[in-house]
Amino acid sequence: MNQPVNTNLIRIGTLLGGKDAPRIIPQVIDYGFESFELTFWQTTGGLDLFELAKRVREAIGDRDIVISGLGVFGNVLTGHGDNADALASWERCIDAAPAFGTDLVAGFTGRIVDQPINASIPRFRQVFGELSRRAADNGVRLAFENCDMGGTWERGDWNIAHNPTAWEMMFDAVPADNLGLEWEPCHQMVSLIDPIPQLRRWAPRIFHVHGKDATIAWDIVREKGIHGPDEFVWHRTPGFGDSNWRDIITILRQHQYPGTIDIEGFHDPVYRDELEWTGQVSGLHYLKACRGGDFVLNPR
Repeated sequence: MNQPVNTNLIRIGTLLGGKDAPRIIPQVIDYGFESFELTFWQTTGGLDLFELAKRVREAIGDRDIVISGLGVFGNVLTGHGDNADALASWERCIDAAPAFGTDLVAGFTGRIVDQPINASIPRFRQVFGELSRRAADNGVRLAFENCDMGGTWERGDWNIAHNPTAWEMMFDAVPADNLGLEWEPCHQMVSLIDPIPQLRRWAPRIFHVHGKDATIAWDIVREKGIHGPDEFVWHRTPGFGDSNWRDIITILRQHQYPGTIDIEGFHDPVYRDELEWTGQVSGLHYLKACRGGDFVLNPR
């Protein structure tokens, strides 16, 4: 059995595809992950989430491991095409979250396609005003992933929650205490935003953290800018990127952060394919070291 976790240290875990979680958990459970966020791309499909929760609990057994949240990643503001079930999937996850032992549902906000972020705010107010009330009735919080999905302020397909100016607009539109952010430094670094001052400012609104970092090639930025053919930034597994996660965890603890840090894998350009879980387990050990290692009782 893995060592019990003192939750004041912040649990370190990873993301798993919700549908595959009962199959994957037994294969990775001995690596030392302390939490899992279960994710769904655009739809929960025909899954019985309450049955899935039962199977996940059985896979975890008596281990001191938690389900940190459920994630739905689709465009709930349009519901077009493959996103037709995205809104209903948020509703199902909100209703089923307590069965998984979590109070968190996260994902993209959605977006009015190829329109400026401002144009999405009225629809955001309508959709997430209703979802926030449904979530509150279930004791659930909602958090927005900060990935731009290739979008900008002017155009995009998926998500408006990738810029702090948009966050101000969103939380002004729906001033609900159970709305917050699913934050990671990587997505801000892709926009050349320094994540540390941003984290100090927004920590009270952060409900969940994805363990994903970035490497910025500043020599390319200085020589060729960001609009040429040369890549200037790469998503990285924690421990292989530019961020000091000791600083990140320190700031989170200074603000009494109540959540977990779950590694978002399958993005690192080096630790991928047959090295995927080598990288993830390395990131797990790195993040545990950054939080101070394992919990140690004080002398009495």
